[in-house]
Amino acid sequence: MRTAGVSDKRQAVDHALKLIGRGADEVIREEELVERLGSGRPLLVKAGFDPTAPDLHLGHTVLINKLRQFQDLGHQVVFLIGDFTGMIGDPTGKNTTRPPLSREEVTRNAETYREQIFKILDPSQTRVEFNSRWMSRLTAAELIQLAAQHTVARMLERDDFSKRFRGGQPIAVHEFLYPLVQGYDSVVLKADLELGGTDQKFNLLVGRELQKHAGQPPQVVLTMPLLEGLDGSQKMSKSLGNYVGITEPPQEMFGKLMSVSDQLMWRYLELLSFRSSEEIAASKAAVVAGANPRDVKFEFAAEIVARFHSAAAAAQAREDFVQRFQQRAIPDAMPEFNLSVAGTGLAIANILKQTGLTDSTSEAHRMVKQGAVKIDGERVEDGRTEIAAGSTHVVQVGKRKFARVTVAT
Repeated sequence: MRTAGVSDKRQAVDHALKLIGRGADEVIREEELVERLGSGRPLLVKAGFDPTAPDLHLGHTVLINKLRQFQDLGHQVVFLIGDFTGMIGDPTGKNTTRPPLSREEVTRNAETYREQIFKILDPSQTRVEFNSRWMSRLTAAELIQLAAQHTVARMLERDDFSKRFRGGQPIAVHEFLYPLVQGYDSVVLKADLELGGTDQKFNLLVGRELQKHAGQPPQVVLTMPLLEGLDGSQKMSKSLGNYVGITEPPQEMFGKLMSVSDQLMWRYLELLSFRSSEEIAASKAAVVAGANPRDVKFEFAAEIVARFHSAAAAAQAREDFVQRFQQRAIPDAMPEFNLSVAGTGLAIANILKQTGLTDSTSEAHRMVKQGAVKIDGERVEDGRTEIAAGSTHVVQVGKRKFARVTVAT
């Protein structure tokens, strides 16, 4: 009986590791995670989000989906809204000091987060916390004591700080406080595990160090990859325009997901779909064997729209998409182009020349004047019309020339 019990326990841990590891970039340290999963007690799993914008997009949901998987395994999730850290401004990946948000902006954005996360998370297993609850009570002396637990040399090990320091670019002192405050959140919450993007690894490891200093077991760190936006190159971001917002109308959400390249589709499925790894592998095998990847995208887009709206809305969005695109004789297969631009967008005349849909920009302008150029089935009236950076569209010249074009910054 004892042997059977040990075997069942190990199988449960292996199942949890497989689910937790899906799509993950790194676990620090896996042996600690195995030990805690084997303890049989619910773990406290933390992920922090700075309310820098009012709406969440699918890039944010990579972490939220992982939190939901922990809930499905019976663990307690803390969705931490960094209303205090949001006023510092996360320097991660920035080559300049980021301006902090006002208290009014942070509060307004934080409230919208609370409304959106329960489209994924189970409210009964979720604690929503604001780190201003403890940070606003910290005295100046206590903050200095916190700062004394880390050195400038360690801070400069961070890649973005290191590059700015070597390049003679300013680093404000308050930016050094950001990783310390994020780490202190883990001390206050006594987190067993913290989730974050790969760009957050340094901050998450600071949490481990501060917990050790406080006499706590250091949290396990689990990093998730940063989801590329619709352009397939840059991190999904509202400022780049390559995002899919979770509050967008169903038709717009569905259309954006259908514009994802066939190659990027598999990454979206791994990080965003709730389908099992086995189901996704079966779909991939079917495509390799000759199935149309468009049909996989149909299923995926419908799944995402249903999650954030409803099954009925997903069905209607699919029908609208079919009527709008397929009935306009847009082919399933077409050449794909990734074009770079330094500004906010690229003029359609330049796009036609760069993709070879026309031999020159003058021919492109002539085709536009003749009414022979369309973007996503809509006729273009001016050759100077721009496709925005961070977006993907189907461009058509005449009846037979098509290309799927992504404009990247």
